Amino acid sequence: MRTNRTYLLVLTLLFTLMVCGIALQKKKSTTPHIATADKHRGVCWVAGPYPIDSASIAELVQNNVNWISQTPFGWQREHNSPDIGTQIGSQTGWWGERDEGLRQTTRLAREQGIKTILKPHIWLRDSQGKWRGEISMQSEEDWQKWFANYEQFILHYAQLAQEEGIEMLCIGTELHRTCVERENDWRQLIEKIRNVYTGELTYAANFADEYQDVAFWDLLDYIGVQGYFPVAQNENPTIQEVEEGWQKHLSQLKAVSAKYQKPILFTEIGYKSTKDAGIEPWQWPQRMPFENREAIHSEEAQANLYTGMFRALMDQPFIAGFHLWKWYPKVSQLEERSRSRRNPDDGRFNIDFTPQHKKAQQVMKHFYGQMNQ
Repeated sequence: MRTNRTYLLVLTLLFTLMVCGIALQKKKSTTPHIATADKHRGVCWVAGPYPIDSASIAELVQNNVNWISQTPFGWQREHNSPDIGTQIGSQTGWWGERDEGLRQTTRLAREQGIKTILKPHIWLRDSQGKWRGEISMQSEEDWQKWFANYEQFILHYAQLAQEEGIEMLCIGTELHRTCVERENDWRQLIEKIRNVYTGELTYAANFADEYQDVAFWDLLDYIGVQGYFPVAQNENPTIQEVEEGWQKHLSQLKAVSAKYQKPILFTEIGYKSTKDAGIEPWQWPQRMPFENREAIHSEEAQANLYTGMFRALMDQPFIAGFHLWKWYPKVSQLEERSRSRRNPDDGRFNIDFTPQHKKAQQVMKHFYGQMNQ
């Protein structure tokens, strides 16, 4: 009898462990669920040299935007140099990137119901052609100096964000090697940021492997992705081709979201108005005469890429929203005339990423409106 009881006890214990294991596995594989109406309908705000007024923000409201990101810069001369230049306390940089402009833009946006991500960004000027994802020091001493300098940089903006009640802070942008090689330094830095800033945190990881390599997502609120994934193989893709082009990337994004049980937020995403914009969306538009721009220009391609993107991503429950690269504030007639004198071809066959005054703007307005219903 005692043997039978022991046998039953063992079976019960094994069954309990199996049920708990299944429940734990389900919990681990669960992806977040963000209601479409709660998602970021954002744009990446371009900081201008002059103060703005409420009219610039009103344009965003008219296009169903509910978030902006603002980007102050720090500068690094070499990828292996620990020195970081900042404009903290400066009164000489562009108004929109100075503390004064960041604060005023945030306040103007909030008055019209628009929230802000503060997204400080390292601009690398490297003599070897390296980019910020390759920043890496040559000694432990230099690593300590780099993180000390970066800490001063990011904590300044964390304090500013706290003082202004800014809703989200992005703690870094596309600093791939620093994340992989110095994970513990980032974890310690995140703890220091949390001691200063009580809002939500994200990090903006590059689409090409970095978002999968970052290991400290568990300490943040969102998995931020710079979403310049290739979604087309040919020029002038159809909407259906763009939707199909997103499927592989979606499965990978969903897996990372499930692993950390954090939603994916596209901290940047967008396309140039060129025929080939879906093939290598990360390529910066080149300066060229308007005759050359005319040959590659296509508002239709940009609009199809926007449409396919929204159709593929908008209702995915683990996607927290979009920040479209990029949106320029309204400029005064005086500034417009000055800009036109500097560049007589300005405005003709505009191949920039912005959707403004193009077919893509109406696509953005339409889908952002749908998301808000």
